[in-house]
Amino acid sequence: MGNTAQSQPSIVRGSPLEEEPGLGALTIPGFLHEVTSRFAAREALVMHTPAGAQRWSYSELWQKSVEVAKALIRCGVGKDSRVGILMTNRPEYLSAVFGTGLAGGVLVGLSTFSTAAELEYLLRVSCVSILLFDGRVLKTNFGGMLAELEPRVRSAPAGELQSIRFPFLRHLVRLDSVADRGGEDDGEAACFEPWNVFIERGRTVPDAIVDARAGTMAPADLGGLFFSSGTTSLPKGILHTQRAFAIQWWRWPRVMCVDRDVRSWTGNGFFWSGNLTLIVGVALATGGAVVLQPYFEARTTLELFQTERVNFVSGRPHQWARLQEAPNWSTVDLRSLHYIMNAELLKAHPTVKTDWRLPMAFGTTETMTIMTSYSADTSLEEYAGSAGVALPGNTLKIVDAHTGAVVPRGERGEICIKGPTLMLGYIGKTIEETFDSEGYYRTGDGGYLDEVGRLYWEGRLTEIIKTGGANVSPLEVDAALALYPGVRRAQTVGLPHATLGEMVVSCIVPQEGVILDEADIREFLRQRLASYKVPRRLLILREDEVPVTGNSKVKAAEIKQLAARRLGTSG
Repeated sequence: MGNTAQSQPSIVRGSPLEEEPGLGALTIPGFLHEVTSRFAAREALVMHTPAGAQRWSYSELWQKSVEVAKALIRCGVGKDSRVGILMTNRPEYLSAVFGTGLAGGVLVGLSTFSTAAELEYLLRVSCVSILLFDGRVLKTNFGGMLAELEPRVRSAPAGELQSIRFPFLRHLVRLDSVADRGGEDDGEAACFEPWNVFIERGRTVPDAIVDARAGTMAPADLGGLFFSSGTTSLPKGILHTQRAFAIQWWRWPRVMCVDRDVRSWTGNGFFWSGNLTLIVGVALATGGAVVLQPYFEARTTLELFQTERVNFVSGRPHQWARLQEAPNWSTVDLRSLHYIMNAELLKAHPTVKTDWRLPMAFGTTETMTIMTSYSADTSLEEYAGSAGVALPGNTLKIVDAHTGAVVPRGERGEICIKGPTLMLGYIGKTIEETFDSEGYYRTGDGGYLDEVGRLYWEGRLTEIIKTGGANVSPLEVDAALALYPGVRRAQTVGLPHATLGEMVVSCIVPQEGVILDEADIREFLRQRLASYKVPRRLLILREDEVPVTGNSKVKAAEIKQLAARRLGTSG
């Protein structure tokens, strides 16, 4: 009978990258230049504000990006300088992304969910030399937070800094909130350089300098740095090339089978690589527009869908559930929606009529999102419940998680990947600590390859919790809980949740004689962790209820089962 699936090794290769249809320039500046050349007068982005709708054409996006590049150059940004972007989804975010690329710098996406402690860590390890930030995001005053983290901010010339705590950070540029706050931040704002003053700095830099810098950029050059919680208690800095951005921007429309001008929207931040590559790619690579909304607010989101004729939306089931609860859910017209991620809840709206189906895929921040997929028009029979096949340029293998040996087809093991969108590495980690001897990234996820090379993803081999699309490290939550007075032991696990995928649950053993207040614990954690990391449920256990090994280490699998039984969920 010849080779069977079981006798074949679990290694598959996608087609050569150069054969992938639809690819264009493979640098960040090159991508923007190419789409601007094609679609110059078309609308590239729109954002509604209290003062009215702000709209930029492709030509205006190019010009605004050049302005940012000139200002960065005037502030001393050189080849591979790191530029921190701490903003909501607003026009300046995209001009900062492309402006950084045009100036030869490296964009660093920083989460607007960051607490003071998290922001301090991110600024230190990212080594950004300039920070472009929203002064206030909802209730978070980042200006005040920065002034508390580094008191020199208050006494230094506006926007300038020489700091021991942040030795590479030299310039701080503050944007006004997109909401009308009546100048309540004026006192804090005086410590920082305003956005308009920052832009004015670059007026004397010749266009030719920007063009020359952009022209030196190569696909293999540094492009951006993203952070993702890993198997340790601290976020991992993931460094990507220029081509990783560009490949995914060009690739997404093909994989999604976009056959029209796309007006794309997301309810999640661009500091996550998936949102930046997907939403920007499906829109700009097709001559469409990015519809920006700085804050997800259900009623306003529905109005935006209707007014701007949004047809591509990326969100999570828990966000769609909030839309269903909005007062205008039953009256809004959503007939423009066609490409809907996680569509089932939105399909319940009477005006939504779409036969488009989200293609199943597998990817990570380390691979700049997708590394396997079929296109959206692939039949269910061909997909066969898989996460698709290796995308062009990628190589996949499945190995025994303990020995690293390649397993036969059909046998379960750890998913490993290498290819053109794979990260350069983790900051602060050596190559040997990051990749195996053949250059593969071991994902920590489990699955198998079938006889035709389809990947079947079966979950994480690690204990990372994926809640609402974000990764949460149990060790990070447990480390914060350990600081709370009266906590003897804490073990955080993820349990299934209908809309979030998983919810964060912390099992806590109090010190003898201590009565813990759950509300106080949550408030304590909110001061130290991003909101999505704060446990949705807390279980107070006795010491004798916690399963431990001989060396007193908690048995994570068993305590997860215990938590599931207590909460009435499946473990």
